[in-house]
Amino acid sequence: MNRATTTALTLTLGFLACTTALAKTTLIIHCGTLIAIPGQPPKQTQSILVINDKIVSITDGYTDPDQVQTDDDTVELIDLSNHFVLPGLIDCHTHLTGEIKPAAERMRSRMQESEAHSAIDAVANAKKTVEAGFTTVRNVGSPGSVGLALRDRINAGVVPGPRMFVSGPPVSVTGGHGDPTNSLSPILRPDLPDHQIAVDGPSEARKAVRARIREGVDLIKITATGGVLSPTAAGVDQQFFDDELESIVEAARMMGRKVAAHAHGTDGINSALRAGVSSIEHGTYLEDSSIELFLETGAYLVPTIHAGKFVEDKAKIDGYFPESIRAKAAAVGPHIQDSFARAHKAGVNIAFGTDVGVGAHGTNAQEFIYMHEAGMSNQDCLISATINASKLIGAEDRIGTIEAGKAADIIAVNDNPLQDLATLLDVQFVIANGRVIPISQ
Repeated sequence: MNRATTTALTLTLGFLACTTALAKTTLIIHCGTLIAIPGQPPKQTQSILVINDKIVSITDGYTDPDQVQTDDDTVELIDLSNHFVLPGLIDCHTHLTGEIKPAAERMRSRMQESEAHSAIDAVANAKKTVEAGFTTVRNVGSPGSVGLALRDRINAGVVPGPRMFVSGPPVSVTGGHGDPTNSLSPILRPDLPDHQIAVDGPSEARKAVRARIREGVDLIKITATGGVLSPTAAGVDQQFFDDELESIVEAARMMGRKVAAHAHGTDGINSALRAGVSSIEHGTYLEDSSIELFLETGAYLVPTIHAGKFVEDKAKIDGYFPESIRAKAAAVGPHIQDSFARAHKAGVNIAFGTDVGVGAHGTNAQEFIYMHEAGMSNQDCLISATINASKLIGAEDRIGTIEAGKAADIIAVNDNPLQDLATLLDVQFVIANGRVIPISQ
């Protein structure tokens, strides 16, 4: 299948790569069909004017580049007249710094590799992600400052990748999901910094939040319950006390940050919602009481069916997971899609998220297929990954739609995603924050 073509002027390799800060650029994009605002009717034969990283205008018909008034010497024409054009997609739950491996390889990595290895992996994973059409992600869990550094270098144009909103390491309880010392011999445990990842009590929890903010995070991620992939037999129920959850949310609120809560078990989901978190990640065992709290608080569910399917599948392979993880994966995986279906039917706010890293980077769009299988319409699937996701992030004034004044995050596919979501698995063209991203063949 041919990738979308660019015409009129030859784009230089340097322009395509976009690996350094660029001089002023002007683009005219000819769109065969434009889904500018998911939920509104598509329009035919449209032109988008982009100057630098901003959308300047959307007009009917195909604009002649020679008629564009600009200070630039050249105006680049991008011909997408045979494609469906839509806003760049947003994944609200990613882990760009790694990817789940079989048990033996995972343990080897823990023993032998450093944050530098994670950083190099993250650059490659960021490229896969943006090439897949995801121009913005929330990166909700990464070692040390790796996620923050990647965010900053992408923003500077040093490496290609999606716009990132980063939490840094998740805040956990001692021995809980997210405690990096779990299962390690005392002689191998790293000395945790003063902003401990694992905290106990409201005071330590507040300090952890403030320390993350000092480091430059965009949001706070907590592990409100046990998790599937932590190497402990601690289950997936609530792990923070209510007063700890409340102190985290309040400390974050006072300093202008939202809180995303990893939560599987019902008690942990409900306690996190009552504490005021902005989103529940996974939401595996949500019940009617959970749905009532979602509707009462306006919090979002980030479903991550993609990860549930992955761990369910891998749990069937002998030796892929240690037994402590295998049992949880086999139990949790099958429930995520059903819980999502119930939440969506009840009117809970849904923001697209995959948990890639658990599963292969670049396969994010598979989540659309799973959401549709569970009863979500094609249109609502697109809304979840654009408008809703931008609202959860708090960036709806900048991303999520193709409108004048917003960031130039634009993708193209061959077919109409309102009729066939599978076309999103094969994105043909990407502009992320005004930068044309070459798609690997």
